[in-house]
Amino acid sequence: MAGTESQDIENVTTTIAPSQPDDKTRRYDRQLRIWAASGQAALESSRVLVVSSSATSTSILKNLVLPGIGHFSILDSTITTPADAGNNFFLNARESIGKPRAQEAVPLLRELNDSVQGEPVLKDVKELLRTDQGKDWITGFSIVIAHNLDKPTLEDLSTLLWSNPSGPPLIAVRSAGFLSEFHIQYHEHCVSQSHSENAPSLRITRPFPALLEWARNLDLQNMDPTAHSHLPFVVILVRVVDEWRKSHDGKLPKTAAEKKEFKQNIRALKIKLDEENFDEAEAQAWRVWSEPLIPSDVQALFSLPPLPSTSGSSAPQRHTTFHALLDTLSEYVKDPSGPGTLPISATLPDMKSDTESYVRLQNLYREAAEAEKDKFKALFKQKHPQLAETADPEEVDTFVKNSHHLRVLRGKQFGAFDKDREAIANSLAVAPRETATHLALSALGNLLARDDDPSQITADALKSEVAAIVGPGGVELPEELDAAIGEVARAPTADLPNMAAFLGGLVAQEAIKVITEQYVPLNGYCVVDLVDSWTGVVG
Repeated sequence: MAGTESQDIENVTTTIAPSQPDDKTRRYDRQLRIWAASGQAALESSRVLVVSSSATSTSILKNLVLPGIGHFSILDSTITTPADAGNNFFLNARESIGKPRAQEAVPLLRELNDSVQGEPVLKDVKELLRTDQGKDWITGFSIVIAHNLDKPTLEDLSTLLWSNPSGPPLIAVRSAGFLSEFHIQYHEHCVSQSHSENAPSLRITRPFPALLEWARNLDLQNMDPTAHSHLPFVVILVRVVDEWRKSHDGKLPKTAAEKKEFKQNIRALKIKLDEENFDEAEAQAWRVWSEPLIPSDVQALFSLPPLPSTSGSSAPQRHTTFHALLDTLSEYVKDPSGPGTLPISATLPDMKSDTESYVRLQNLYREAAEAEKDKFKALFKQKHPQLAETADPEEVDTFVKNSHHLRVLRGKQFGAFDKDREAIANSLAVAPRETATHLALSALGNLLARDDDPSQITADALKSEVAAIVGPGGVELPEELDAAIGEVARAPTADLPNMAAFLGGLVAQEAIKVITEQYVPLNGYCVVDLVDSWTGVVG
């Protein structure tokens, strides 16, 4: 008996064991809930280059190593100073003084996650930018991050990466005391998983056949009171819209009086005063006249001009499939045999309903979404047969599933904003505090490019440089500029631990968005002020 029982327990354990999460799933459980397996796979295949091993740089890397990037390289030939040992947590204090800073930082960073590979590259980025081999090595990374790089070198790096639209994005970070900013340089960034909080259309005014049939076949007057009070608001609205169109020449409510009458029609269907599902239907009636067939953000993508060519280069190869899918989506909504809308989403919001009705509704939407996805795929294969053969099926499914929240961002080269005096003048009018801080940091970069002695950075010199950036024309500089210049002049090259920690989280977060192509990254300069504790975006 004991042997049999033991065998049964062993069999049960063997059966259960495969369903248990593996070590990687347990380690990354929380972040997998944020960007799923596809995002984690993108992270694990990424190669990150960080130019500098400063306190800010290592703090950024800390927040990239922990979630599990594939590989990082620190490009820095700097020797550790006592100041570095005092403000960088990823150095061995006094033991690191006099040793290569990057070489000292890498082992401590790798201790955070043994699945991440890392290496120090004890060279000067200027040397690599002078050779074709060095340039090829730099452009072979997934993303490049540079902190407090001198302006001429940063411009050379920026120009190299900008010259090829298929090259890696660049995040340029500058900090001085309690002020900082960073800029993400990319030609184009396409996002099919923006994780928008806006719910997709429920297609109430253009219901698919099965949903319309359910709504039309309802015998509301003779329905069981319990079932009547748990009818989903979607079905109620489809029914009321259908009846409204029959008596209004197929038109929807437009005027305030018509909208009021429409809501009265919903209330008239109640058989009890406390039917919350009908109250919910009345509250959701705005969907009938306000919900667009195609969101304006997505509609604008259909007429998006192609990227201007740079040195004869074409659009980024990694976005070719996205643009082909976007072209297919444009044709899909024009198809006269279709609903004239984007493919329906299987996602439903919470609503007042019983389990049976909600599951039935969910199944109907899921079946309709699957059918429309198949139709989209057939059109994709027809319009782009070669790409349809090689495209990742998961990428296509994700695109269709999230077609209501697609985003395409067009970026600028680092430094382009400072060369556009009209844009600066407009930004000063709209966001004076943020623009003033950006100008103070830009002026600092210009002054250090001419003389790298921080003792030469004075408030007067910074004010003169800001005036040169803004140019003549009577542009009024805001009062906030004096405070920003004062902080920059006080600590022009200080890499403070608290600013490093804060920037580390911010920059790593944006880098993860870019790497995973999920969520929407910043577009412009993100300005940070820890004196008054605020952030903003300009440019």
